[in-house]
Amino acid sequence: MTPNTGVAWLTGEEDAAWRGWIEATQRIAAAIEHDLRNDSGLTFDDYEVLVTLSEADGRAQRMSELAMSTVQSASRLSQRIDRLADRGLVERRPCEEDKRGWFAVLTDEGLASLAAAAPGHVESVRRNLFDHLSPDDVVTLAEMMPRLASSFHAARAHADD
Repeated sequence: MTPNTGVAWLTGEEDAAWRGWIEATQRIAAAIEHDLRNDSGLTFDDYEVLVTLSEADGRAQRMSELAMSTVQSASRLSQRIDRLADRGLVERRPCEEDKRGWFAVLTDEGLASLAAAAPGHVESVRRNLFDHLSPDDVVTLAEMMPRLASSFHAARAHADD
């Protein structure tokens, strides 16, 4: 490829890191998704919603906040909540302060489903990710990933100004 003037092309090391990132994240995510579906019938996105709600005050979160924290569009999250509600794992409740707003609420059945899925999910995460890393790699990853994520939070907050 002929470099264009003014484009900061990736160095060989950056290109290798980028391509490795793509392959590794896709393969790890696919393996964990496969295990989660087989073990519990939940998708990774289902699991993430259930975990987020389990950690929220009253096991409830406004739909708009839940969409932001799970990095899903409002429409995609709404469809997911509908499917989870059909299974009895969550329910929707209207927001008393804002009649247009809705809460997603984790049901007792949803909490039980999450508790049943968690051990297998953690084993899959360990087997597909952490068992391939050294302790120093884990420290580096634990420092690097939140820094990358927060750069997107800061960019989004700036864009909303």
